[in-house]
Amino acid sequence: MTKQRMFIFVLILTFSTVFPVSAVFAHGKVTLESDICVKNIAGSMVHLSTYQPQHDPEAEYCTEIPKEGEILWVLDLVDQALRDMPIAIQLVRGSEKNNSKTISSFYSRNHSDGVIKGEFNLDEGNYTMFITGEGVPPLLYEFPLKIQKVNYVAAFSTAVPYLLTFLLLAFLSNKLLKRKKAR
Repeated sequence: MTKQRMFIFVLILTFSTVFPVSAVFAHGKVTLESDICVKNIAGSMVHLSTYQPQHDPEAEYCTEIPKEGEILWVLDLVDQALRDMPIAIQLVRGSEKNNSKTISSFYSRNHSDGVIKGEFNLDEGNYTMFITGEGVPPLLYEFPLKIQKVNYVAAFSTAVPYLLTFLLLAFLSNKLLKRKKAR
């Protein structure tokens, strides 16, 4: 009986440590300072959110967007200093501002509410969104966007805890069954 209790304890412990891991990676459940969609330069922060309501009305993305097509984006200017200066936004294919093809660019002067939003229609590939706060000195924020690209490192990192749990449970079940047969 104590072996069964030990098995159940290990099972509960394993599940309680593995399954919350997926919640940590959720975009909306972290502090602003640790959010991967926040860029901070000289104490001024911007937050980028992207959406594809035609595919998933509830999902919010940052820089890894699952499907090509229409992408709605919202840029939150967290600090008041950014709200008071002109903001230039440039989207390029690739990663270099001057050597890449510009897809879209515009200039925003009136954003006292701290929100700038727009939409792009993008094909599969890598893009970079450059946001320049035109103050003294200018503040340059850079968001690399991956459209319909699989991030194998993130997929592997997410799968590893589940795989390890499965292997541990298989191993423990095998040991338990062998001991029952030996009796």
